[in-house]
This record gives sequence, structure tokens and C-alpha cells, in this order.
Amino acid sequence: MIKRIQHINIITVLFLGILSCKNDDNLAIADDSLTSLIKDNTFNVDNVIACASGSANATEIIAYVYPRPGATDIRYYETVSVDDDKNDYQKYSQISIESTDFFNGYLKKFTRTTAEEKWVIITFFENNELHLSNPIRLKHLTKPTEFSNNVMVNSMEEGMPVFTWGNGVFEDNKIYFQIISDISNELLSGTYTFEKQFQYYKLDNVVLNITQEPPPELDAMNQYDFTLMGVSEDNWVNLFIEKSFTP
Repeated sequence: MIKRIQHINIITVLFLGILSCKNDDNLAIADDSLTSLIKDNTFNVDNVIACASGSANATEIIAYVYPRPGATDIRYYETVSVDDDKNDYQKYSQISIESTDFFNGYLKKFTRTTAEEKWVIITFFENNELHLSNPIRLKHLTKPTEFSNNVMVNSMEEGMPVFTWGNGVFEDNKIYFQIISDISNELLSGTYTFEKQFQYYKLDNVVLNITQEPPPELDAMNQYDFTLMGVSEDNWVNLFIEKSFTP
């Protein structure tokens, strides 16, 4: 009887040990590489707008994606290590995490805890075709995202404020994503520039515009939010700025 109890206790300890080891790094779906998805579908590369940043938690990353209207089945894939070949789709496995709304669903985001830096690709389907983002290099350990409210807002031109910012700690930003939203967190405009300046709503220096509808005029009696991501060539967000303003 004593031996039987000891045997049960050993099994229990082993089971609890397995549970205690469970974390976000064990969410890979077995036998579901990106290659297996690609071979069964017509696909397009570099056709998903996506990037990733760190967060207040040192081991947490947030991957952002713009799901164009009609996009379905948004998926998150990653490699085991940053040393893996970023262009070898066999190295990417789907991770079983659901996207959540960002700016009330205008964008989507994946929140992921990982103690390793990796390569990430976001996919979705549109018009029965598979679309892939460029590889995203996670750098939450070696280049933690800088969070700041350091942006100049010039409201001299009524309803058309000018936003100007610097690079922050890291100098390798290649493009800047600007979002203007209202107090309900509705995205009013989403634009990309190569310059460290944007004026609402002038498109003179805008190189990519994801604003779906003509943006409304800003009301001087209301408060709005300015959000900026300074993104490196490998799609890592070095700089994340948030600031409230009145136009």
C-alpha cells in the first residue's frame, strides 16, 4: 500500500512539474509550419503591413497588423531563434494566440511573452489569396522600445496641427507611422512618412496612407490623441510616442 501511494505521489509531482513549465513559448501548433500553409494556397509576399514593439514587461512583445477590409484568418508565425534564416518559411511555426483589437479594431495586435528574440511573420487571407508580411525582427531584449510623449504640437493653423519629433534613443528608424484618434479611440487618420513631421491632414510627405475614409475636421473644443511608431528596416518599433492634444 505504501509503495502504491509513493508511486501515485511521484506521478503527481511529475504532472505538476510539467504544468509549471508551461508558458507562452509552448504555444506552437504541431506540424503547422508556414510552408505547409503556403503550399496549399496562392500567396503574395510583402503585402501585409505589420511591425512589433516591446512593452512595459521586458519579456513581452506586441505585434501590430493592419487588416485591410475583407481580411480574414489573421495568423502569427515565428521562428525558434533569431539565428534562423528569416526567409526560410519552413522555420516559421504558427503560434496559438488570438489577435485583439487596437484602435477599436482598425488595427489588430498579438501580445506574446517570449524570453527569446525571434523572427515573426503575420499572415491573413484576402480575396481567397494568402498574404504575408515581411519578416519582423523581435528586439525586445537588445533594443527595448522607447516609450515617450516627446513630440511638438504646433496648432497655429486651426484644425491642422503640425507634429514634429526626434528619433529618440535609437537612430535606425526608417519610417514613421502616425495615428490621430479621438477620445473614443477611433482612428481618424493613419499615415506613414519618411520625415519626422506630419501635418493633419496634408499628404505632401505621406508615403503610405491607410486612412479608409476622408478624415473629419478637428474641433478645437475637443481633445485628440497622437500616436507614433518609429520603425526600423526590419520592422521593429524603436520609438513609441503617445500624446493628447487639442487642435
